[in-house]
Amino acid sequence: MGSYVQGEDQVPVYESGADALQKLQEKWKSTAAPYPAMYSSFLGGIVLDPAMMALPIDDHMVHRGHGVFDTAMLLDGHLYELDAHLDRFLRSAAQAKVGTPFPRDTLRSILVQMTAASGCRKGSIRYWLSSGPGDFLLSSSGCPGPAFYAVVIPSDYAQCRDGVRAVTTSVPMKPPLFATMKNVNYLPNVLSIMDAEERGAFASVWVDEQGYVAEGPMVNVAFVTQGGELVLPVFDKILSGCTAKRMLALAPKLVEAGLLKGVSTQHITADDAKRSVEMAFVGSGLPVLPIVEWDGQPIGDGKVGKLMLALSDLLWEDMKSGPDRVAVPYK
Repeated sequence: MGSYVQGEDQVPVYESGADALQKLQEKWKSTAAPYPAMYSSFLGGIVLDPAMMALPIDDHMVHRGHGVFDTAMLLDGHLYELDAHLDRFLRSAAQAKVGTPFPRDTLRSILVQMTAASGCRKGSIRYWLSSGPGDFLLSSSGCPGPAFYAVVIPSDYAQCRDGVRAVTTSVPMKPPLFATMKNVNYLPNVLSIMDAEERGAFASVWVDEQGYVAEGPMVNVAFVTQGGELVLPVFDKILSGCTAKRMLALAPKLVEAGLLKGVSTQHITADDAKRSVEMAFVGSGLPVLPIVEWDGQPIGDGKVGKLMLALSDLLWEDMKSGPDRVAVPYK
């Protein structure tokens, strides 16, 4: 099945696609397939064989980072906030000057059909728009057209009830142009979370040059002030988180119940934020993760607070029975 290059290392050469596919399939035999379905516009369909879940090496998203992505959570066979995420996805694509091979309705239909084909009922889907394959130049003007990829990622996630530690990262923030679009250039995010892990924390927090709190490497941050107000940083220089925006929409219920005094987005300094009584990371897969310590300083009494848990309950219930859920038509 494959000839060999003459030389010290005996590198195999696979002379046909069938030979290469057989080798890839052998690699997956010893383990359960981690991803039950993928869509590729380059292939023109949905694949269930993990050996076929691949991108062209000359795709500009691969070698130039010219692409955007987004996600949607899957719970009880329903896709949560798919439309909100898809709208942000297309805004990011427009900012990044990445086209789309299909109109929005077709992209949405592909995602729903892919999820149905996977049989997965809990986890997430992730999807990408790329300027496409075609060459190894910097400009994508020579590419025949954009590409769309998507994958289903099973996960038995649950609400986060325990608190974590956070640190302020020294990794520079992305400038607003790149921070406000969900693009695939995540090296600053990767380095910032590695920085946190090396320092014994769950994740890091970016603070801008003016000393204002920005965001985490893959999440927004939220605070309950000493005055009982829920505050999230303004989205002008950071990613507009769909889950964070949903939290802001649901939180007035706690105001009506007398648990919160108010809800707002505002510029908040790190010094003021550290004096909050509660703090949390906010993101799709959490949806709320309480933070009990930041840079070695306890937040509030250093314990998980009841208000962040109440906000988590609101979001979790919304994920399970709220209005923005798309039922997946499994066969």
